Amino acid sequence: MPETPGREATPSPSGGLPKGLQIALGAGAIALLLGWWGASQLQGGALSFQYFQDLHEFQAQATQLVGRSVRVHGYVAEQSIERDLEAKRVRFRVQNDPPHGGGPVGATLTVVYASLETPDLFKDGAEVVVEGRLVMREGTAIFEAHNVMAKCPSKFEARAGPAAEPSIEL
Repeated sequence: MPETPGREATPSPSGGLPKGLQIALGAGAIALLLGWWGASQLQGGALSFQYFQDLHEFQAQATQLVGRSVRVHGYVAEQSIERDLEAKRVRFRVQNDPPHGGGPVGATLTVVYASLETPDLFKDGAEVVVEGRLVMREGTAIFEAHNVMAKCPSKFEARAGPAAEPSIEL
């Protein structure tokens, strides 16, 4: 590039690499990072892009998941919430099916959340996703959650019975 009078030539910040090579190196670095991330998501030959597991799936493979970070979906078991103000934690149980469904409770998962700040929608019967890891304490499996997410109940679910059927008057 010809120099303009009064201005000095400044060295190229890229160290003289052609623009096309700079772009190729940047794209290659991004491809390597994406490849590394994709490979890190492989667990036992299967992708782990699943957002969460339901409680049945989690319990079926719990022995392989001890100490690993996972997300588990379920419902807060009725009358299971215990708030320990001194230890600043909440202990509750999660079950697979909604408690208001009337079916049997079935197997539950004991969850210890190391905070008193739970979501506003967290209550008995709430649909939750807990994020944390499974640990064994004195022969008992405890799920140590570092995040609890409560789902907002849908206000748009159809009502059962005659109220859900449209009526037409002639």
